[in-house]
Amino acid sequence: REQVIEKFGVPPELVVDAQALIGDTSDNVPGVPGIGPKTAAELLLEFGSLEGVLSRASEIKQQKRRESLIQFAEQARMSRRLVELDCNAPVPHSLDELQMRAPQQEVLVPFLQAQNFKSIISRAADRFKFGAIPAASVAVVAQDSAAAAKGEYTLVSDEAALLHWVAEAEQAGIVAFDTETTGLDAMQAELVGVSLAVIEGKACYIPFGHVTEGVAAEAAKPAVAQVDLFAAPPEPEKISTLRAGQLPLETAIAILKPLLENPAVLKIGQNIKYDMQILARYGVDVQGIEDTMLMSYVLDAGLHGHGMDELAQLFLNHACISYDAVTGTGRARKSFAEVELEPARDYAAEDADVTLRLYNRLKPRVVAEKMLTVYETLERRLVPVLRRMEAEGIKVDVAMLEAMSADFAIRIKGFEEEIYQLAGREFTVGSPKQLGEVLFDELKLDGGKKSAKSGAYATGAEVLEELAESGHDIAAKVLEWRQLSKLKSTYTDALKNQINPKTGRVHTSFSMAVASTGRLSSSDPNLQNIPIRTEEGRKIRNAFVAEKGKKLISADYSQIELRLLAHIADMQELRQAFRDGRDIHAATASQMFGVPLDEVNGDLRRKAKTINFGIIYGISAHGLAQRLGISRQEAAQYIEQYFLQYPGIKAYMTQATEFAHAHGYVQTLYGRKVHLKDINNKNPNLRNFSERAAINAPLQGTAADIIKRAMIALDARLKAELPEAKMLLQVHDELLVEAPEALAERAAAIMKEEMERAADLSIPLTVEVNWGDDWGSIH
Repeated sequence: REQVIEKFGVPPELVVDAQALIGDTSDNVPGVPGIGPKTAAELLLEFGSLEGVLSRASEIKQQKRRESLIQFAEQARMSRRLVELDCNAPVPHSLDELQMRAPQQEVLVPFLQAQNFKSIISRAADRFKFGAIPAASVAVVAQDSAAAAKGEYTLVSDEAALLHWVAEAEQAGIVAFDTETTGLDAMQAELVGVSLAVIEGKACYIPFGHVTEGVAAEAAKPAVAQVDLFAAPPEPEKISTLRAGQLPLETAIAILKPLLENPAVLKIGQNIKYDMQILARYGVDVQGIEDTMLMSYVLDAGLHGHGMDELAQLFLNHACISYDAVTGTGRARKSFAEVELEPARDYAAEDADVTLRLYNRLKPRVVAEKMLTVYETLERRLVPVLRRMEAEGIKVDVAMLEAMSADFAIRIKGFEEEIYQLAGREFTVGSPKQLGEVLFDELKLDGGKKSAKSGAYATGAEVLEELAESGHDIAAKVLEWRQLSKLKSTYTDALKNQINPKTGRVHTSFSMAVASTGRLSSSDPNLQNIPIRTEEGRKIRNAFVAEKGKKLISADYSQIELRLLAHIADMQELRQAFRDGRDIHAATASQMFGVPLDEVNGDLRRKAKTINFGIIYGISAHGLAQRLGISRQEAAQYIEQYFLQYPGIKAYMTQATEFAHAHGYVQTLYGRKVHLKDINNKNPNLRNFSERAAINAPLQGTAADIIKRAMIALDARLKAELPEAKMLLQVHDELLVEAPEALAERAAAIMKEEMERAADLSIPLTVEVNWGDDWGSIH
């Protein structure tokens, strides 16, 4: 009884009531929104039971909690029925049949060898007194596995064969699938074929978009032709015709659609979001998904990549057929649609087969290594949310981009002229080699270091910033030149070419398995790297606009990582400051420097802000000295004073690094593992970097988990209550929604509610919400 109370906060007879209030997303138990384990325990101890809490909810002082309990009372009662065990469930087997028996060596050992569970084999042999295990059997299993990985792959070219495969998938309740397309842009690539696998070693490919190219017949020439003797001969006009032996696209989609949309049949993919996006453009809304890339990601983030080829090599000891092998390389590369059917079959069917094999090896690990909550409640549920966001895209003002691009070009030219004047000659500013020679050989500036590999001087941002701080104008000008050049090439020039001709909008792609901390990354275009601390960066955001009659609504978590630090490190002073809604940096300055809060000036606040955020990233005395422009000794004193004022932080940092050294990873509040493969590296630079990551990763990772929880909840709520409002972007701690102008205020209120109740912390999450006609003006 005491252990139950210690674990759940309530005695055994109230555990079911607590579960009904909390809910369980992995089992589809809704619970009451905003009620976590701690709050549930407090309520039940005060009111005695779930029914007591619900019948007396009007007495609860906290408004949000009271309203949620009243609004979702019936949902809580239903949740209780869902979590309560049925003690009268029939048991179809006798107790004798359920007795544990020793395993059969000839069955268990080959299975364990195939999975490469070496230590379990020896443990099982000791426990169950197995006979001799032939050492050669491991090699035999590996050979069998490699042979089987080649698979039995068939080409499906008629309706009867496809219907047979669909029936097999429906019977099995599981199918791995993959799409083959003409490109990587999921919003514009054309579908060429689909592959399916129901059991390991057997897969099919259904082609319907493969073409053969020929030269068009020469047109009749005019009697007199103007000939340009110096022009290159014209390329012969090519025509594409569908290859024989393929089902019509419409027929194949019509047969596959019911299978792919049936949530009762599990669909397994590798980076399945891409396949879902492609199929959605053909009217297929894929349901009931699993993703092997995301399974690998939640298991081994930080240890290796999560692409299919790498995973196949790691877990199956199998080298997949490369894309280059079937399409060629360089100028000879052809589209997958031009690949002949037999090599296309082998390549595509193997993708589905390998995906199924990976699923059968990774899913048991997700369960065994207790990563099911992260995978099921965060990553897997986020896939359809991100797919819809990518499909929505965002509008950009082309005229504004062109004006900015022209302005940047003039200013870039001006910086070049100033740099040439300071250098004493013209050179290619964008060439690191030439720049290094100018700075360190010709101008004789201090700090020049040559790379042992290339022999060229290092001219990265850190080197130039040190030179600029030492008063060298040429370094400052080069930094400004680089910033404008990057903004021009990456955004004002490139964005115009990234507008989808069918939608008239820009569609970024969100990568889910890149950052080891769980953060999403954005590409094609990258909308997360637009600098917002500079005037030029903010101007770029002004070009992202709402459609006519609509508004863009931005909701941004305020200082979420600092709040998490105060929560995790048990910093009572900071917790209270957040609860009181005080200026957190002024409060820190007051605590650190012993100055009354109303006497904290701008300089002290700036120092406290730098220290607050620097501590999160494990800043050193040297780093803080550089940021504040003070001596290293003074910076070390600031850090020491900070730790004296907030001893919980020092304890947290020590605990985090010790845990990382012992286990090789750290965890977020929601159980996500961030592996740090260099935490025990003998190289001090690599080890120190990992130690700093061990301090920051639980905070950054928890923040990433929280905003993912918010996105999933917000998506469901908008669909149910305000379908006209669409989520467009997620950038770090910010969500961007587009809604009709008349509904903007309601959408903003929903965003704030869902984001603020996405986590149950000891301090409140605060979300700042604004809306307007463009992204830049609402910040």
